[in-house]
Amino acid sequence: MKVLLTLPPEIHNLEIYRVTGMRAPPLGILSIAAVLEKYGYKVEVIDSPTLQLDFNSWLSKVKSIKPDVIGISMQTPMAPKGYMAAKLIKQEMPDIPLIAGGSHPSVMVEEALNNGFDIVVRGEGEYTALELINHLENKGLEKTGLSDIAGIAFKFNDKIVKTNDRPLIQNLDELPWPARHLVDMNKYTLFGKNINIAHIMASRGCPYGCIYCITSYYWGRRFRYRSAENVIEEIKYLYDKYHAKTIVFTDDEFTANWKFVKDFIDLLKKNNLDISFSCGTRVDLINKDLMKLLYDNGCNALYFGVESASQDTLNKIGKRITIEQAKKVFSYAKELKGFTTGSFILGFPWETVDDMKKTIEFAVKLNPDYAQFTALTPYPGTPLYDYALKNNLIVDKNWEHYTTVRPVMRGFNFSDKDLGKMIIYAYRKFYVRLNFMAREMRAGRFLDLFKIISKNLIISPVEDKIKKVFEPLRWER
Repeated sequence: MKVLLTLPPEIHNLEIYRVTGMRAPPLGILSIAAVLEKYGYKVEVIDSPTLQLDFNSWLSKVKSIKPDVIGISMQTPMAPKGYMAAKLIKQEMPDIPLIAGGSHPSVMVEEALNNGFDIVVRGEGEYTALELINHLENKGLEKTGLSDIAGIAFKFNDKIVKTNDRPLIQNLDELPWPARHLVDMNKYTLFGKNINIAHIMASRGCPYGCIYCITSYYWGRRFRYRSAENVIEEIKYLYDKYHAKTIVFTDDEFTANWKFVKDFIDLLKKNNLDISFSCGTRVDLINKDLMKLLYDNGCNALYFGVESASQDTLNKIGKRITIEQAKKVFSYAKELKGFTTGSFILGFPWETVDDMKKTIEFAVKLNPDYAQFTALTPYPGTPLYDYALKNNLIVDKNWEHYTTVRPVMRGFNFSDKDLGKMIIYAYRKFYVRLNFMAREMRAGRFLDLFKIISKNLIISPVEDKIKKVFEPLRWER
């Protein structure tokens, strides 16, 4: 049986791809592909956004592969194109079983099943997909026995059937590494530049349960780490096969397990691996010594989710950090001359424009090397989504706009248009500073940075975006 796993076509124009210039391999479907291959299935992968496929070219590729079953993975902004793709497949290839997976259909089950999909894989997909493909190979879309497969949903007699949740994979080392040979690794970029880069997930899950973040609700409310040995072996493979000297860890909290980090660095040095890497962490999950260990051994960037200047807001959203912790960690980074990126969210429902300005001022005070300002976005499956629905705060129901760049909800004291202007204001206040621009020019990063900033400002055309950065906003006049 031949299995095709794909991302929807025509999503390369979505803001999630357009803004950063980053092209990353679809690790989720590549991991599922690796498990299926391990058990003898022939698998093909179409990474549509990287190949920049429209519907016609994507359909031609699908037809040329001649799959026996098709799986389409979707995050929320991809869902409309995914549903269009499903309907197209049902028109052109009606007998092929069609499976939806990824974070969006995992929680919007009925929506996916009403838009052309036969079955939804809910949550962590490797072993669910394997068991489901076994069933489809032996019985096709025969519904008898489907209810015994944990972690799926399907329609039976016009009713939605959700099977039991599948237990999370406890030993991540048992999974084969993502099947990167199924994609062109030369096409993956950072800031629009072709470099030898590879993405690795060293852990899954997060216990914090922040109200806006899908991670805890998709990957589970506890950390599950691979062994440092397993991660190092994967890096060695990527270094030897793809000459990857830059590693991006996709984990939300790389440093939650200090023993893992120290073992990882020890093995990195022991194997004399000449690589650099970046990773995400929290201001309460790192100290000065650990930061120094990382920076001294190849870490070229630490990404911190600070989110707000208000302790009350941090408490309400379940972030479980303090303002003082943030100040301390960013001061450590300055002492160590280490590169940092800070994430700041604007638009919590209870905020005012002045509250958002305080967060922006706090970002300037912390002075990370880069700052990311995003509009609070109510993703399905999060407590924020339920809260926004209950309080009638969602003003835009087009899933394609759920990118954290374009405001889709209002607050109790501001409109979505106010929030859009605050995003522009934030980028201007942080980046249009003489000292900051001089520093970026000296580092040779200014042109790349300027392109990214202009793309983050959702005013069209680009010339207007740039102009808006320098114009006073109404609350400054």
